Amino acid sequence: MITDYRVYKMTAKEKVVSMLLAGALLACIGTVFYKSAVMALLIALLGILYPAMRAKQLAAKRRQLLNMQFKQALSGISSAIGAGKSVETAFLEAVDDLKLLYPDPNTFIIRELELINRKIEIGGTIEAALLDFSARSGSDDIRNFTDVFVTCKRTGGNLIHVIRRTASIIHEKLEIEQEIAVMMSQKKFESRLLTFAPLVVVGLLAYSSPDYMAPLYNGIGYVVMSVCLLVLFGCYKMTERIMDIKV
Repeated sequence: MITDYRVYKMTAKEKVVSMLLAGALLACIGTVFYKSAVMALLIALLGILYPAMRAKQLAAKRRQLLNMQFKQALSGISSAIGAGKSVETAFLEAVDDLKLLYPDPNTFIIRELELINRKIEIGGTIEAALLDFSARSGSDDIRNFTDVFVTCKRTGGNLIHVIRRTASIIHEKLEIEQEIAVMMSQKKFESRLLTFAPLVVVGLLAYSSPDYMAPLYNGIGYVVMSVCLLVLFGCYKMTERIMDIKV
């Protein structure tokens, strides 16, 4: 099966589960802020928008995993070419090496290399196969490597140097990304905690001191609560964008 890593197609089950989870969370928020079953239901209906957001998150994670696997593939291909093997043979041997590292036959990079090898076996060129893979990968690293590889293959450049240099650059980039992820993980947790803390506070006050909160659940109070909810949502989106650091 040919996979387009730029998009993630959710199954019907995944869509239903994500909508139900998002709807349940939104219903709780609507209940806390409005104490109205009708408003809670209306807000919960926004859960139908969540599968599209979730699909983007899953696609990004899949591309990140593909990048890590691609780095391992480049190491094997580089070693094989350095030992005097042809490029086509190096791609064949890389699959066997990767199967030792990734026992699952459905591993992304294994499936892609097997597809490239099948295209070569039926008379296609490795350049065309790599260009197709890079177009579907949605990865700048894979796309840049393919462009340089195709140029070197056509002009007789030093493929061994190109592959080793590319593997080294990708490895360094992944290490930087992992270091940033470790440093940001605690900050992300803290930001989400601060985002949801007001929900907990409002909920506790609403149900422990209903008389104190009564003015906010009628007339102009609904407007105030709506504005607060929008501000809270805006803060959440802002912190998500701040934390989304791309190397």
